[in-house]
Amino acid sequence: MDIIIKYFPEITETQKKQFGQLRELYELWNAQINVISRKDMDHLYEKHVLHSLGIAKVCNFVADSDILDVGTGGGFPGIPLAIMFPEVNFHLVDSIGKKIKVVNEVAAGLGLTNVKADHERAEKIQGSYDFIVSRAVTRMEPFVEWIKHKINRNHFNTLDNGILYLKGGDLKEEMAETKRKYKIYDLPTFFEEEFFETKKVVYVPF
Repeated sequence: MDIIIKYFPEITETQKKQFGQLRELYELWNAQINVISRKDMDHLYEKHVLHSLGIAKVCNFVADSDILDVGTGGGFPGIPLAIMFPEVNFHLVDSIGKKIKVVNEVAAGLGLTNVKADHERAEKIQGSYDFIVSRAVTRMEPFVEWIKHKINRNHFNTLDNGILYLKGGDLKEEMAETKRKYKIYDLPTFFEEEFFETKKVVYVPF
């Protein structure tokens, strides 16, 4: 929990409480429905929560933005971002129903009113969003194909609407496949822990 305050000292007491509840909630639900590896539970705040919040270092979402989290798994990056941005609407989707059950239970346990979660494939989601976020569910080109018609063009954030994708490693070849403009934000710019050495946020504007 201290690692969150280290990098986001401005968070409110409510947010501190909610971030502090994450470990207990995930330990409870992970024991029933495994969404986080056992060894990763010991590094929940660094490898899952802070990693998710790398997106918050890149874009400070304004109130009433609509964000779609594709392939959310147990709720990452969507749940930490929903805590960080309580005035922003988050729609978390995953093709595996038991993972969405965990998301719903964690969101309820935290008292989050800005999260809805659905057991659905990204391609079948209706509606439009300001940003699509995700943690490396597939290569960028097929991901773009899944979501390219779901991003609206009414830009009112500091970045134009688009994709904010948590990825790692050398991405030049993968990004070349998309034939789209993009920008890479290296997470070591924001976080000093060794885990983030090769971690990035890839931004693809639409």
